[in-house]
Amino acid sequence: MRSAQLEPRRVFVLRLEDGEILHEVVESFCESNGIAYATVTATGGVDAGSYFTVGPRAPVGDTIEPLTHTLSEPCELTGTGTVFPDADGNPIMHMHGSVGRDGKSVTGCFRRRMVAWLVLEVVIQELVGSGPVREVSDPRIESKLLEIR
Repeated sequence: MRSAQLEPRRVFVLRLEDGEILHEVVESFCESNGIAYATVTATGGVDAGSYFTVGPRAPVGDTIEPLTHTLSEPCELTGTGTVFPDADGNPIMHMHGSVGRDGKSVTGCFRRRMVAWLVLEVVIQELVGSGPVREVSDPRIESKLLEIR
């Protein structure tokens, strides 16, 4: 295990509008406001056509193929995640959570295309310090994994 100590700083509340993409808005906001490190929570609605990763296709071997789930109707969402910079300093969000409708839910990773429906509320808690960076460290997946130096 590796660790880095970060301290809380500013807190921001965002209201995403209908049609905005969750990770794009969060990453753009963080870039515009000089936020390199943060925790993020989201709650609200996401629209049909949103899609997210729901695990690797089995069996897992030398190649990891992500399973995705596409929403066919608007759903409720709750999620929690982090923002850390990539090797070029760009803020990258990584969030997991659940979406549900009519007593059924699906849980997964929201790093793909989660489209706000009506209103999606996001709280960003900025962290200050240094150390964590998202780097491509496993060629089997298309995601930048967190490294702590």
